[in-house]
Amino acid sequence: MAKSIKLGLPKGSLQESTIRIFKRAGFNVSVSERSYFPKIDDSEIEPILLRAQEISRYVEEGFLDCGITGEDWIRENGSKVIRVASLIYAKQGFTPVRWVLAVPEGGRIKKVKDLQGKSIATELVNVTKDFLRKNKVKARVEFSWGATEAKVAAGLVDAVVELTETGSSLKAHKLRQVITICESTTQFIANAKSYKDNWKKRKISQMATLLVGAVSAENMVGLKMNVQQARLKKVLSILPALKNPTISHLSKKDWLALETVIDEDTVKSLIPRLKEAGAEGIIEYSLNKLVY
Repeated sequence: MAKSIKLGLPKGSLQESTIRIFKRAGFNVSVSERSYFPKIDDSEIEPILLRAQEISRYVEEGFLDCGITGEDWIRENGSKVIRVASLIYAKQGFTPVRWVLAVPEGGRIKKVKDLQGKSIATELVNVTKDFLRKNKVKARVEFSWGATEAKVAAGLVDAVVELTETGSSLKAHKLRQVITICESTTQFIANAKSYKDNWKKRKISQMATLLVGAVSAENMVGLKMNVQQARLKKVLSILPALKNPTISHLSKKDWLALETVIDEDTVKSLIPRLKEAGAEGIIEYSLNKLVY
């Protein structure tokens, strides 16, 4: 019987970003609207779509060998899993996020201690309770199925702990951030028992290498150029790089070829400067993966 690993992919807000990063990593994943079992062009992987909130629990219990979820849900579930790799890059949708305590603007609650005896709504119940316990505050924490911000305006609760990136949604509901409860990043995790299996560990590690490489390459581009030996020092002085650029000799005497990887955001200002410094035949190309 052929070996395989069960992989949990997040359904919902992270789904599109996850499928896109898998494609850049070399895995083509296709999802049917009527199925929770995507197809993938790797016979050794069995993917299943689940809510990110549940994946760490199923990975810990061994129903899944590995999966992608947020650090927040690992903490919320108290899951004992192997964190194989962090997948952090804004362009891919894997943006670090914050869970913040928010209260009505102009209200009497100014600091955490003012929550004594109050009520808080959130989806992140256990993490919120731990935070209050550490701050020696007793408050009622209730699970919220959604529309959490509106519950303060309706007078159902005194405060909320809600996920935010920019804070715009909180401001729209006339809420003020008091403090950040925790920060979260996207994690590629594995079951501890699966990770002790040599074959599964190797397969999971290979996936992690490709996924991290794909995320790392998202905002990077490669640059190739030719430069005369006499102008090399000037070109190098303005050329940022992850490491020293690759330099090789051309058949044409006193000419060199340079190749490097740089941040895509710097290209538009950098190429004219390289041209002025004496670089010629400049080629910019996109990257699928960048493995350090």
